[in-house]
Amino acid sequence: MFVVFFYEEKNQLLNQLRKNVPSIGDDLVIKGRKAKVSNVTHVDEKNVHVHVILEKVNKKQLVLDNSKKKKR
Repeated sequence: MFVVFFYEEKNQLLNQLRKNVPSIGDDLVIKGRKAKVSNVTHVDEKNVHVHVILEKVNKKQLVLDNSKKKKR
């Protein structure tokens, strides 16, 4: 069993107790967001730091339809 710490840049996103360690290039889902493993560092026998790159979230912009409103 390994304690795996997931980092995005210098921010710790998540830590988990896992049976296996993810390898470089694996696709993960962390807190509902897609991530790709960029670096794996073994600190000691049980602790592992995994650096990930999260996908950017595109916010949809609402388009207002003014034609349905009454003109005064």
